[in-house]
Amino acid sequence: MRTIQRKSLLAVSTAALVLGLAACDRADDRTAATHESATSQTEQVARDSRDQTRETAREAVEETREAARETRKDAREATATADASMDRAAQDTRAMGAAAANKVDDASITAKVNAALAADKELSALRVDVDTRDGVVTLSGPAPSASAKERAAELALKVKGVASVNNQLTIKAG
Repeated sequence: MRTIQRKSLLAVSTAALVLGLAACDRADDRTAATHESATSQTEQVARDSRDQTRETAREAVEETREAARETRKDAREATATADASMDRAAQDTRAMGAAAANKVDDASITAKVNAALAADKELSALRVDVDTRDGVVTLSGPAPSASAKERAAELALKVKGVASVNNQLTIKAG
């Protein structure tokens, strides 16, 4: 209840009580009309108080309903924000996982290409540098012949996960 309404209700109730007590306390003789008037006034004050109390209660109910609507709206907005944040976090986590998997795959491809080159008799003695990025293998360094250069590219392409080979091997003169 609002403070002003409480004070008004208290003032009206107090006035009714004072009137009632004053009517009972007087020692002089009152006529039936005087008693009837006091009773009528008290009843009117009681009706007014009742009406004011009902109006105040109606206002309180409406304010409570409005507060509940606002709370539901705020809760829906907070839920939507939390859902969006969780979706972004899930996407970021998937992207980081994919990036980590690519790094592991690239390292694995590099190791397998190096192993294949080392197992080949013609290429094992060479110092071929192998670099892999997103499945693309880059070969660099010296090659004794055009056929050795071609053989290195063929071995690299046979490794699972290799998308392409950038063969930058240089043929040694002489």
